[in-house]
Amino acid sequence: MTGQEIINKVLEELNLKAPTFAESIGVKYQRIFDLQKGKVKKISSSLANDIISKYGQFNLTWLLTGEGEMLNTPNQSSDEASPIDEPIILRVPLVSQYAQAGYLCGYADAAYMATLPTIPYIVDHEAQGHYVAFEVKGDSMNDGTEDAILEGDRLLCREIMPHLWADSKLHIRKWDFVIVHTEGILVKRIINHDVENHTITIHSLNSMYPDKVINLSDVKQIFNVIELQRPRRR
Repeated sequence: MTGQEIINKVLEELNLKAPTFAESIGVKYQRIFDLQKGKVKKISSSLANDIISKYGQFNLTWLLTGEGEMLNTPNQSSDEASPIDEPIILRVPLVSQYAQAGYLCGYADAAYMATLPTIPYIVDHEAQGHYVAFEVKGDSMNDGTEDAILEGDRLLCREIMPHLWADSKLHIRKWDFVIVHTEGILVKRIINHDVENHTITIHSLNSMYPDKVINLSDVKQIFNVIELQRPRRR
């Protein structure tokens, strides 16, 4: 079953129009529209999270894969076999806006990392690598478009090991990045990686913030942004 078929069945079950549904779960209508038109082929784990947070009757596995029953059955037998591809809950340490200064000093300290709160993300396969969630501070990535990253958004990030960005070029066209810099935690795009001179050029979506070249010797960590969670706002 395609994402288009799944989202249309959700709307039919709830008897809601797409704009009303999008508003009710705190996402932009464009995300639902793209699924309805087949531009996006499957429901992402972040959107599935948003849906079940508001409408808990829907079966998470069905939302992600189209397999199994659409609705949860409250009296389901406890010995019923679980789906083979049942999604995995990944608990990730969260660096809030207020914890960012402490993270710069404690990111390499396991004892410090253990003090951070954790938040759940739904993933459809066993996670590989080092994951951290960051709460966005500031408006440098807010250009008012669908690509915008807003203050307060929570970003699920996977670390890129240092040898991969010290000796070879980053894959800059596919990802947004969280950069742990000596001066703070930055959420940016990278538009150039000069391996020879050990620099990257960072770019903000908000045109009020100019591009900037930073030296990789001042960078402690670089993360790919994998998923975005957005609190509902009015």
